[in-house]
Amino acid sequence: MQDSQPKPSRRGFFFGAAATGAAAAAVVALPRMQLPETPVAEPKPAPDKGGGYSLSEHVKHYYRTTRI
Repeated sequence: MQDSQPKPSRRGFFFGAAATGAAAAAVVALPRMQLPETPVAEPKPAPDKGGGYSLSEHVKHYYRTTRI
């Protein structure tokens, strides 16, 4: 039975190593992109009497998912 895959060669190894090195150098040399700043939502003030539970949309969604 013959092998269907060719034997690895030194030429192929060095070609792959050179391509990897060139790609790494290109990534380092490229200018870095600035990501746009995302606005941060202001937190709700704490209730006067303590606690902190509020029936938000997130909580309502959780309650809907727990129904049987």
